[in-house]
Amino acid sequence: MKISEIYKGDEIPVSVEVFPPKGELNASELRSTLSELSTCSPAFISVTCSAGGKGGNSAKTAQLSGIIQNEFGILSMAHITCINSDKAEVDLAYESALSQGLCNIFALRGDIIPGAVSGDFHYAIDLVKYLRSKPNGDKLCIGGGCYPEGHVDCTDIDTDICHLKEKQDAGTDFFISQLFFDNSSFYRFIDKCRKNKISIPIEAGIMPIMNKSQITKMIFLCGASLPAPVVRILHKYENSHSDLVKAGTEYAARQILELAESGAADGIHIYSMNKPEIAKYLMGVLRND
Repeated sequence: MKISEIYKGDEIPVSVEVFPPKGELNASELRSTLSELSTCSPAFISVTCSAGGKGGNSAKTAQLSGIIQNEFGILSMAHITCINSDKAEVDLAYESALSQGLCNIFALRGDIIPGAVSGDFHYAIDLVKYLRSKPNGDKLCIGGGCYPEGHVDCTDIDTDICHLKEKQDAGTDFFISQLFFDNSSFYRFIDKCRKNKISIPIEAGIMPIMNKSQITKMIFLCGASLPAPVVRILHKYENSHSDLVKAGTEYAARQILELAESGAADGIHIYSMNKPEIAKYLMGVLRND
């Protein structure tokens, strides 16, 4: 099943992102996490690339995606990044996904590794076009990333949205946003997208606050701003991990409820950080469980 089909239903879909564990896949730990997630029936589970993000590291991503879809019966999407890869490495990632019976691919530029030589791709749109050119590329469902406050490497939000329109026209089927902590920024972003003829579904990506260093790193990487309520949470609970997680999760829950009520988001995507209990709580809040 293509992920693009799930947006046609009456209920707002809620999806979850997980990542492969470091080192060899720990089958017992992995299946325990997936078993917990499966009880709340996410619309799909997205699997990030393993460390390094190169095509040669695609085996874990494809393997985990295959376990999710083939053993747990949950629709899964494998990430493929391209900035540090050549065509052969992307081909390996693509073929690894196909070998697991996957048709849903999340096409990303990926993080630039300092000192690494760029491969055959410079931007995500290059990867989208390449995947569409592959045998049976027309049968793929390709997702792409978007940034409600603009990509950190882009000069302004209007230029960034022009690039999103180009990615849509190149064959991207839906977008999932990077994290944001102020829903008003997402609403403004959606308004600009629709005015610029971006018509494909856009999911809102939500990351619960779990520790201060994590958030500091993420906002540096993706350019998200910190509204005053989040700053107060980080300051008030910086010396109490459990209280910070509780307050951060409750803040994410309020974001999700407001987004669902507004009707602005075509879906909600939870960056779970491999914490199934957090994802389950947030999905339960939205579904009134």
